[in-house]
Amino acid sequence: MDPAGRVDWLRDLIRGHDRAYYELDAPVIPDADYDLLVRELRALERDHPDLVTPDSPTQRVSGAASTQFAPVQHRTRMMSLDNAMDGDELRAWGDRTQRRLEELGLDGAVRYVCELKIDGLAMSLRYEGGRLVLAATRGDGRTGEDVTANVRRIEAVPRELTDAAPDVLEVRGEIYLPLEAFARLRSQTEEDNVRALEAGRRPKPLPANPRNAGAGSLRQKDPEVTGSRGLALWAYQLGEVVGTDAPPTHTGALELLARSGLPVNPETRACASLEEVYEFCEHWVVHRHELPYEIDGVVVKVDDLSVQEALGATSKAPRWAIAYKLPPEERTTRLLDIQVSIGRTGKATPFAVMEPVFVGGSTVSMATLHNEDQVRLKDVRPGDTVVVRKAGDVIPEVVGPVVDLRPDGLPEWRFPTECPSCGGPLVRPEGEAQHLCPSPTCPQKRWAAVCHFASRGAMDIEGLGEQQVQLFMDLGLIDDVADVYSLDYERIGELRGYGERAIDNLRAAVDASRSRPLARLLFGLNITHLGQAGAETLAGALGSLDAIASASLEDLSAVDGVGPVIAESVHSWFTDEGNRRVVERLVAAGVNTLGPERSVLPQTLVGASVVVSGTLVGYSREEAEAAIKARGGKSPGSVSKRTTALVVGADPGASKVTKAEELGIPVLDQVGFEQLLETGEVPR
Repeated sequence: MDPAGRVDWLRDLIRGHDRAYYELDAPVIPDADYDLLVRELRALERDHPDLVTPDSPTQRVSGAASTQFAPVQHRTRMMSLDNAMDGDELRAWGDRTQRRLEELGLDGAVRYVCELKIDGLAMSLRYEGGRLVLAATRGDGRTGEDVTANVRRIEAVPRELTDAAPDVLEVRGEIYLPLEAFARLRSQTEEDNVRALEAGRRPKPLPANPRNAGAGSLRQKDPEVTGSRGLALWAYQLGEVVGTDAPPTHTGALELLARSGLPVNPETRACASLEEVYEFCEHWVVHRHELPYEIDGVVVKVDDLSVQEALGATSKAPRWAIAYKLPPEERTTRLLDIQVSIGRTGKATPFAVMEPVFVGGSTVSMATLHNEDQVRLKDVRPGDTVVVRKAGDVIPEVVGPVVDLRPDGLPEWRFPTECPSCGGPLVRPEGEAQHLCPSPTCPQKRWAAVCHFASRGAMDIEGLGEQQVQLFMDLGLIDDVADVYSLDYERIGELRGYGERAIDNLRAAVDASRSRPLARLLFGLNITHLGQAGAETLAGALGSLDAIASASLEDLSAVDGVGPVIAESVHSWFTDEGNRRVVERLVAAGVNTLGPERSVLPQTLVGASVVVSGTLVGYSREEAEAAIKARGGKSPGSVSKRTTALVVGADPGASKVTKAEELGIPVLDQVGFEQLLETGEVPR
């Protein structure tokens, strides 16, 4: 395609995506894919300046006011920001800014302000006499939508300001949906869809991400619905101000907003140099998921407002600010196939096989689809273009299909009726979401069970990974978990890659696993529904493998923290004759079958739930949690309403601290932690 034709094609495509994103709150592609289209258009226009037109998407603010709400003319224009897609582009912006400052004779000590770029909906709020009189979306920067009635229902947006507010205060901010509120909305939609499918009705699309769900919540026809969604606000900039002198700096403007009673993000930082700016951005690349809301970047601004004015703006964006975009966590790719894997308990899990795509910091080619119902609800089909999401270390997930790009006649995917490993029937127990392969001889099931038994969370046998387990099973050296303790090391020594040192290391790792705690052994036995926490509870309560194996269903159910589902599963497992034979062989092999000794320490924390975050002096994370449990308390990994206290050391998780402050839960330092251990009382 010639450059002029490609430019026209890109402009039409981008305008269509703009309408879907800004007006319909139903984007077709992720932000990262959209950014690539805009960057290609900008590069073509740079190489062919004669093709640039005033109405090009590169020359104007994206978006337009929809017809659902009345139009509003902004008193002060709302501009968008240019993007820096990586560290090199951010430094290039810093270099350009420094050169411009030198040209203007302003190359002295220029300060910058870094703010988190909230993934939400830009908003202009106008207060007169301290009262909220108008709320408008950004639209195209000059004309937005009047959403005042809806915004007034958002509890986090103040309807009245403090006495410190000027006569007229126009504030720019971001309306967003916190992660907890997004999870509630998604869960409710899933429940509604299950009922819809049972009634033969078409399910609603699941909310794809907090940004889209938040924008859709704001634009509800019924303001009460908007108010029920849990939307929140961060204020980040001044517009028109009447009745007081505008502060000379951006940090001063933020202070005015805070004094006026508006929420200002606490993670904002003033920086004395560009190097501090770069360090701030790099920090949030790593720590973005510790926040209770989603961010997609960092906004960097020159602090002095007079310097901002001198630097000026292009037709679309200010030269004194840049948005540093964090690595994308959503991309599109092609779904090649849907296959089914068999897990250690026989669970049959569908997963997506895709064309490789770089997302969330790594290249992804497979992603879980969870179960049959999720595939039906998402309606993904081999041959679809799909949206893939990967957030940090989270397992990649297929969000859903891009239906507009679906080839005609693409058939729905059907869950298989036969196990792909052994060929036996797959069954779905009544009331369960998961299919199972019940065959005890299923090769994939047996392999996964041994891999789990040897894994770090269970018996932690170094050198017995997935490939080694597969090799030993192929050679007939392992058939079940008990065979791990009767390996034929002479035969293994004949294999390529297994010298004397490798054999000694493997033998030592297997021998060391015999002394693992009873809870590790229980977890390693692959008992359905029994996780690490449940295994620890059983080991601590009943004290030995023999006591657990011979316990009645009533005895197991009576253990505090063991529900009826886990009790039934454990009881059924130990009454199975084949499983009992495996246990007998494990006992004969010398594995530890005794639970932890009863603590002789004072039980000061019975009934308490204490969360630990950060590094404490003299305690590892595990040792701090063990100290809590030894005194009768619990130490979960997250803060909730039931948390007694949060103990923070060096570098605590920001999201845990924020959640504790929101819930009014005491936050203790190391001194407070040790006092809590000794007395059981939370220091005041």
